[in-house]
Amino acid sequence: MTCDAPSLDRIFIEFGPLTVYWYGVIIITGLLIGLYLATRESNRLGLQKDLIVDLIVFAAPIAIIFARMYYVIFEWDRYAGGPWWKVFAVWEGGIAIHGALIGSVLTAIVYARIKQVSFWQLADIVAPSLILGQAIGRWGNFMNQEAHGGPLSESVYNSFHQYLPDFIMDQMCINGVMYHPTFLYESVWNLLIFGLLFVLRKYNPLRGELFLAYVITYSIGRFFIEGMRTDSLYMFGHIRTAQFISILLILAAVAIMIYRRISGKADKRYDGKKIKK
Repeated sequence: MTCDAPSLDRIFIEFGPLTVYWYGVIIITGLLIGLYLATRESNRLGLQKDLIVDLIVFAAPIAIIFARMYYVIFEWDRYAGGPWWKVFAVWEGGIAIHGALIGSVLTAIVYARIKQVSFWQLADIVAPSLILGQAIGRWGNFMNQEAHGGPLSESVYNSFHQYLPDFIMDQMCINGVMYHPTFLYESVWNLLIFGLLFVLRKYNPLRGELFLAYVITYSIGRFFIEGMRTDSLYMFGHIRTAQFISILLILAAVAIMIYRRISGKADKRYDGKKIKK
């Protein structure tokens, strides 16, 4: 479907030679809101003060580094012949959430050992914050006109997309072609997961299972939405990296959940109370 609409300005503000992009502002906003929610929950559970803040101080930069490394590795041909500094140009977009998750989990495992606290307890506390941060972060992709799907047909547009706000669909008009706002699909899916995790938390699940539920539900949505995108990273031939990793994460999360239940390692509830036998 053809279109004709101006795009939004990617720049938030400029201070002389310093340019601040909406992409970075939106990512930081998601991080701060997530930190606020996780800190409140940590305090409610009576954990050590600043436990979550200290974790985020270490995990956030490491997650960004891993997210960028992951993206650059699978898009190496794009950066190999260009200026070397483009490898570090995160403000231009190009970070992968799976890379960020790998960096975050590794950091949390080491941090939990140092602080002598349960990794699974930390993971459960930050799970809702992670998915909310992802939901907000997708709007950074919106400002950059990236992470979109293929071209929209006129019939599909008329059946649903015409009812979306004009500013969303106008931003999906790229070089005269209207594209699927897959960033929006994933953002909405992530918000639904956020609500689901809050409901599950009220039922006081076994420790670790809130985080594993996040991994499973996010990976399911990502698998299907990734299939619609035009900017996917690829592993082998036509195998999309995000879909392959999503399947692995689902299988791993289910296996870990079953193993911890059978082995008795999941011996505490979310709130830290021992399971009555």
